[in-house]
Amino acid sequence: MSAERVPSRTIAQVVSCLDGYDPGALRVDKAGAAIRACLTPVTETETVAIRDSLGRVLAQEIVPRINVPGHDNSAMDGYAVRFSDLQSTDEKKETSLRQIGTAFAGKVFQGKVLAGECVRVMTGAVMPQGADCVVVQEVCRADGDWITVPAAQKAGQNVRAAGEDLKAGVAVLHPGQPVRAAELGLIASLGIAEVKVMRRLRVAFFSTGDELVSIGTPLAQGQVYDSNRYTLHGMLSGLGVEIIDMGVVRDEPQKLEAAFAAAAKADAIITTGGVSVGEADFVKQLMARLGEVLFWKIAMRPGRPMAFGKIGKAYLFGLPGNPVAVMVTFHQFVRNALLALAGRTDAFEIPLLQAATATAIRKVEGRTEYQRGVLFAQNGGWKVRTTGQQGSGVLRSMSEANCYIVLEHERGRVEAGEMVSVQLLDALG
Repeated sequence: MSAERVPSRTIAQVVSCLDGYDPGALRVDKAGAAIRACLTPVTETETVAIRDSLGRVLAQEIVPRINVPGHDNSAMDGYAVRFSDLQSTDEKKETSLRQIGTAFAGKVFQGKVLAGECVRVMTGAVMPQGADCVVVQEVCRADGDWITVPAAQKAGQNVRAAGEDLKAGVAVLHPGQPVRAAELGLIASLGIAEVKVMRRLRVAFFSTGDELVSIGTPLAQGQVYDSNRYTLHGMLSGLGVEIIDMGVVRDEPQKLEAAFAAAAKADAIITTGGVSVGEADFVKQLMARLGEVLFWKIAMRPGRPMAFGKIGKAYLFGLPGNPVAVMVTFHQFVRNALLALAGRTDAFEIPLLQAATATAIRKVEGRTEYQRGVLFAQNGGWKVRTTGQQGSGVLRSMSEANCYIVLEHERGRVEAGEMVSVQLLDALG
């Protein structure tokens, strides 16, 4: 998601230039490309302690001032020897060496290994002066101070060279990379206490609809508890953004307009409900009046209706109201957009895996389907089955699934045993 919006052009002008753009029947890949073409990432940064940088996006290069490791050291418990002492010309002849001491991790051995000598070394110990390889202890025989080393050893074996992991002066992390557990450890290994990161993306969201009720309120006839805000909160929590939950907003023009005005102070707005054709509410009208918003019918199931645009400086994602459709459209469009807006430049799109279907799957050509599935191992290979009922209101199907079965736009019915693409839900955060 590296494409940047051209400031002098409207969103409509940008996306209308894309090949295959059809707002009335937009393919999934074209919708993703349209969104990417309009995004401009945040630029503000802040400096934080490295523990607080977990889940953030780097805003600086990390250039080591020291080598890691800082010295040649032993990768194994064993004996540090001079390779030139070993009987390398005879593959069967052993070599006897006199042990002159022991080198421990964290303590430099005081002395030099001369011809015919060796030093007992522990993992991580600095290589004694004069030694250039380590023979693991399991293959050696000890008789007092004399150590017998078997033949067929290799030059430089079991030695970690200084700078083998990180070299002083060579950048190892770059702006736009996420800070995960491995990056925390890497930065700490360089003795760096603080790092510059992009500020957190601020994401505001609310649900619309008179039928929705917040948890803790008794249900009247025709009302349902709002689950979408909770699934959105869960999905947003894995992205490292600042979450602004604005609750349920009734289908009343003044309340909706006030909600949009407040939400527009964030970097992104997510709404659920009110974007379908023919819905009896004011959401679409307000979106169009308050900002530049495009309304799409995407050739996908679930999640056909969707809105995208801007209100003020905030990017708007208007998602369908059905719970499963909310999760699918978030995973396939909103997730990647938010990561790009947050400044991520790495490859954060989730790769598709291949698995054989356990049963036949019904599918209509001309749309991309995201069926909820269960991926499992069987007879040395991977298989996948659906969770059963696939209605966009059946949130249970998401709870029972561990993957999406991604059925491509051109594909029709899938027979049992055919290979299909799957997208792991755990990878989506």
